[in-house]
Amino acid sequence: MSGRALRILTPLHSFEPGGVERVALRLNAAWVAQGIDAQVVFGRSDGAMRSEAPALDYIMMDSRGVPTAAFETLWMILRLPGVIRRLQPDVLFCAGNTYSVVMLMMRLWLGRRCPPIVIKISNDLRRLDLPVPLRWAYHRWVWLQGRVIDHFIGMAEPTRSEIARLAGVSADRISIIEDPALTAADLARLADNTPTPSAGRRYLAVGRLAQQKNFPLLLDAFARMAKPNDRLTILGEGAARPALEKRAASLGIADRLAMPGHVNPLDPWLARHDRLVMSSDYEGVPAVVLEALAAGLPVTSTDCSASMAMLLGGGMLGDGQLGTLVPVGDVEALARAMDASPPPGFSPAAARAQAARFTIESAAERYLAVMQRMADGVTTARRIQPA
Repeated sequence: MSGRALRILTPLHSFEPGGVERVALRLNAAWVAQGIDAQVVFGRSDGAMRSEAPALDYIMMDSRGVPTAAFETLWMILRLPGVIRRLQPDVLFCAGNTYSVVMLMMRLWLGRRCPPIVIKISNDLRRLDLPVPLRWAYHRWVWLQGRVIDHFIGMAEPTRSEIARLAGVSADRISIIEDPALTAADLARLADNTPTPSAGRRYLAVGRLAQQKNFPLLLDAFARMAKPNDRLTILGEGAARPALEKRAASLGIADRLAMPGHVNPLDPWLARHDRLVMSSDYEGVPAVVLEALAAGLPVTSTDCSASMAMLLGGGMLGDGQLGTLVPVGDVEALARAMDASPPPGFSPAAARAQAARFTIESAAERYLAVMQRMADGVTTARRIQPA
């Protein structure tokens, strides 16, 4: 590295809202603040998060006016090798599972010239939502990643054994760093959450309007249990909006459903609701769950992640200290859990204490330690090669 600062390159598709992208931008901002040469390269410059992104010197892949959203992964694969050759980063940071195919292609394309790859496992690797044949194929894909990617970072301790088993990697290639979804300022701000009074129960869901989030399940569950004064709000945007609005109308709940689109920050919305509900088929460590806990809200969720039971203070399906888990895809169980009171042991203080473990401030340096080891390992290997 010739005495220069560690150079990290993070590829992202766009500023479209997403937990993976938001955390990646915050991590890069924290690294830059520590004097690290951290750079983010974007496939395109559009997206609703552009206005809230940290003020960094972003690299944009010039498409000469050609829209690339429909083939963003292929576009990234084609253009990223040139960026890597030009910038010569010490480490490539794969911000989430979505980008693993890009990283695999970089290894194949660049060979020994490809920098070490560090991946954050952002989604559940078990994928219990998939039919058995597709699940087997997905697990083989994860195993293939284990042959290509240098180091895996899980976002909560329960993911360690999952990564080791499915990726087929040894313990020294896995680190656990709690998902840095919050900042110390977020915790302080969300701690001021004061619920507003309401005649009925108010449920909040957050996420892209996409298949993974399974909002049709949430609408069906709400329709089964909701009383006349109950309300459901879904924050997020995506291609599934027309279908969800049509489904709500057919279920007779359109007048009790609000879908205001992507919003930031969540603070005022959390204060207006009594509980967060997650209906996803699969997740990693969802940032919105941590934000809800930081605001002192209980959580009702599907068992969509190996880490979810731990996040909610339990060890199995059912009530944890901070919320309730139900099987993925089970509309009756989700409806019953939404209709029930929060667990008897729930307290806003305990919820906030759990969220306080997942901050940028505590994670940024631990990420850097991993990446420095990867970069130093390459430097040492090159130094000891025979002339």
